[in-house]
Amino acid sequence: MQATRQLLVERLILFSVVSLTLTQSGIAQDPFEIQVYEYETVPKRKWNLETHLNYIARGTRTFEGTVAPSQHQLHLTYELTRGLTSRFELAGYLLLARREADALEFVGWRLRPRVSLPESWPLPFKVSISGEIGFPRRAYEENSTTLEIRPILEKTVGRLQFDLNPVIGRALRGPGTGEGWDFEPGVRVAYEASKKLDFTLEYYGGAGPLFDPLPAREQVHQFFPGFDLKLRENTVWNFGIGIGATPAGNRLVYKSRIGILF
Repeated sequence: MQATRQLLVERLILFSVVSLTLTQSGIAQDPFEIQVYEYETVPKRKWNLETHLNYIARGTRTFEGTVAPSQHQLHLTYELTRGLTSRFELAGYLLLARREADALEFVGWRLRPRVSLPESWPLPFKVSISGEIGFPRRAYEENSTTLEIRPILEKTVGRLQFDLNPVIGRALRGPGTGEGWDFEPGVRVAYEASKKLDFTLEYYGGAGPLFDPLPAREQVHQFFPGFDLKLRENTVWNFGIGIGATPAGNRLVYKSRIGILF
């Protein structure tokens, strides 16, 4: 009975992953937090401060409704996370940006809880799930309140680690409220070169609304080769260069993230 239940769970998860991966939709990766989440949550009674610094060298050049052109924007995000239990964390975000020839300005804030499932459960992957509510300014997002649900699936094989984030999101307030759910897949493959260095390749995609995909030229497919370097036991630096494979979206992005656990 237990074996049958485990097989059923595995098939359901694998079916969901394959279905989501084949049905790409969304508007592409969030330029303020360019990250594929890994399984582990922040340990109980610990804090983690991540600083995201991203620069869009080649992006959009004209306004899209209220949303400003992204080219030459600098994005700075502070993400502070607290481990409330051994499997539950809560994070808050402060988003800042500098548009070309302008000063650094406030963009918005976010709140994100996340829970991880026990590794002892009979699942083919390590699984955690996060939810995020955001309140951006209209110059950076046409909707004033947004919701994101992010499953995190992780598998390690030898020195390789695979992470899949089949993210779904929608507008809660704004012109996109009636458009339903978007899907923004994120994939990370990491190779452990040493105890301090991982080489990584990340993918972020978007092809439009879930049931009404955009034409091929308007779809977004971004690849970020990079690395994770452990500077100290509690400090990790991530760096990557993003290349857009289609004319849509941002086509050259530099991303950097420093995480400090304390």
